[in-house]
Amino acid sequence: MPKQKTRSTAKKRFSVKPSGKIKRSQQNRRHILTKKAPARKMALRQPAYVSKADEKNIKSMLNQ
Repeated sequence: MPKQKTRSTAKKRFSVKPSGKIKRSQQNRRHILTKKAPARKMALRQPAYVSKADEKNIKSMLNQ
């Protein structure tokens, strides 16, 4: 049986921490930044974690 391939898009967007949580970056920080408040942009720099409901799907994309 052939090996399963990791989805390249998931590999670029997510990282699994030693605790098992999946880290992701925040949305809404790519463009049209002039109308967003500086405090909002600073808050969007912080990483976020994937919800429990989505963890199973993302782990299968990462083959874990």
